[in-house]
Amino acid sequence: MRITRSRRTAAVAAVVTGALLLAACGGPDTSGGNGSEDGGNATGDVADGGDAGSDGIDWSEVEPADSIVFATNHPGGSADVEAELIEQFTEETGIEVEVVTSGANYEETQQWFLTGGGSGADVIVLSDATWFLPYLNDMLVPADDVLEAAEVDVSGYVEALYEDYLYEGYHYGVPYARSTPLFYYNVEFYEELGIDSPPETWEEVAEISQQIVDAGLAQSGFAFPPQDQYPAWALANLVWGEGGGWSDEWDFSILTSDATVEALEFAQSGVGEWANVAATAQQDDFASGVAGQTIQSTGSLGGILEAADFEVGTAFLPTGAGGDENVVPTGGAGLMIASASSPDVQLAAAMFAGHMTSAESQATFSAATGYVPSHQDADMSEVYADNPLFETAVDQLERTRVQDFARLFLPGGDLELAQTLQQILTSDVDVRGEMERVEAQFEDLYDQELASELD
Repeated sequence: MRITRSRRTAAVAAVVTGALLLAACGGPDTSGGNGSEDGGNATGDVADGGDAGSDGIDWSEVEPADSIVFATNHPGGSADVEAELIEQFTEETGIEVEVVTSGANYEETQQWFLTGGGSGADVIVLSDATWFLPYLNDMLVPADDVLEAAEVDVSGYVEALYEDYLYEGYHYGVPYARSTPLFYYNVEFYEELGIDSPPETWEEVAEISQQIVDAGLAQSGFAFPPQDQYPAWALANLVWGEGGGWSDEWDFSILTSDATVEALEFAQSGVGEWANVAATAQQDDFASGVAGQTIQSTGSLGGILEAADFEVGTAFLPTGAGGDENVVPTGGAGLMIASASSPDVQLAAAMFAGHMTSAESQATFSAATGYVPSHQDADMSEVYADNPLFETAVDQLERTRVQDFARLFLPGGDLELAQTLQQILTSDVDVRGEMERVEAQFEDLYDQELASELD
């Protein structure tokens, strides 16, 4: 299915109203109050022409503007490092950058942009779970041509992270503040139990968790995320590993597939036996010793190491019976260029986006914030020397995949998943019945909010 350009503007009232009331964050907030780690998926069909390109602009005739406006929520507490990188950009190009703090998190930035507060913004930080509504509103420029004109080599980006912004054959952003979930474990527990290596499958997670509980080392062997820690982001790993998912593009029938249902039944049956659902945040249960293992954002690594009084280990996310190793959901935010800006400003904005996401800038940004570098040529040797565990997060990028439409593009989809997963994990409700209800609700949401705008 494709959203036709001529009909997107008409979608604004219904979609924005519904989404702002029901909008869900993309992933866990690990930034100390300045941003959330959002999972993303923007893969889609290759466009068959249309008018999503540069509207006939001859970029060879365009000179970059002298100044641009950068709207950011400073993800990961990045105000200082952003200022450092911006100063470098101005020194190199002569282009001045006005920084506007657009909100305390990605959701506030999205609302600020959609409701007119960001009418003067040229480059905007939007998460992988918040850029789709501005896209529907024709507020973002398809960036491929202008990035090429700005001589940004997009082949250097980590492919899965760049493809998060692909829809209808065009990219609508570049990867900036990015993260994935990571598997954390208590090394001391493993040593006491004689366990040589972390689990590679969810079955092994359950086995080790049970050993931790049986040995009395912790109240729980594994901590699942509670509702406000975006369980659909972390548990995508579990359902994907079994061959399930939250949707297949706009097809929601996979929600009630045997693979999805059995994966969630597995998690449900573990709670109270070898696992728990954290009361506040799963990293708190892990760092305090309440749970011996958990899954949380790579951006939580610094906080966990600071809070834990034991040796922490990190590992790739476990796989399942589905046989696919690419079961790591992406997260975080990208840089988008406003369609309302003039071509000269868009060209300067593309140059700026390229600078902020270059190999050198991403190494600096990653070291300062804990986000994984979005550029595959970033030199992380100093970061690894200071924190060897972070190398696991970067190596795991090879196993990432973009996320399901239901969680990111469907208004209220992630919120409904979070509430349903909380119910499943904390009670004995029938999993298949719950997922049948969600499938029907998602189909209704799609019909009410998006179907008339998609063909």
